[in-house]
Amino acid sequence: MKIDARTMEWIRKPNVCSITEDKVTITTEPFTDLWQRTYYHFRNDNAPILQMKSEEQFFSFVVRTDFDTKVRYDQSGIIMYLDSDNWIKASMEYENEEIQRLGSVVTNNGYSDWSSTDIDAKIKSVWFRFSRREDDFCIENSFDGVTFKQMRICHMFNVKNEIAFGIYACSAENSSFKATFTDMELTECKWLAHDGQQPDEE
Repeated sequence: MKIDARTMEWIRKPNVCSITEDKVTITTEPFTDLWQRTYYHFRNDNAPILQMKSEEQFFSFVVRTDFDTKVRYDQSGIIMYLDSDNWIKASMEYENEEIQRLGSVVTNNGYSDWSSTDIDAKIKSVWFRFSRREDDFCIENSFDGVTFKQMRICHMFNVKNEIAFGIYACSAENSSFKATFTDMELTECKWLAHDGQQPDEE
């Protein structure tokens, strides 16, 4: 099912953005970010987020993001934001002229972690897929929108039946860039049951 972006809701709407049925653009503002405590000790919770809600227990959400990132920590991607202490994000994050970091952050009970891999900085678009299996989640990425590779499997401790998920973009340093989101779609869960598991029950 294609998602009409006009039906999604903002958390911290940015000053410069546009939404049509099939495209969202966000121009980031300086010093916006999402992180909680771990390693850096700081707490940042001011990035703009555009989300939809669902009570479905088994589904996948797909989106393509294009970005002209150019300053360290410029990032755009997908997010499931429950509250300031409980969320998941996956993004492409600019590091320098050579590399950017394709990574994911899981924040449970107010503590974030980060896993990433280095990617060529010349890449300026990526697809993300976010899948739910009850209280467990999977994040994948693709560079062609067809073949997806697993980035992360995780559990969230404070999930209720209804969750909110969608897209975000931010610039943690003194920077601004434009992120464009297209091809947003909800499908049946592409993250299949493990061998030996019971079939999905709605």
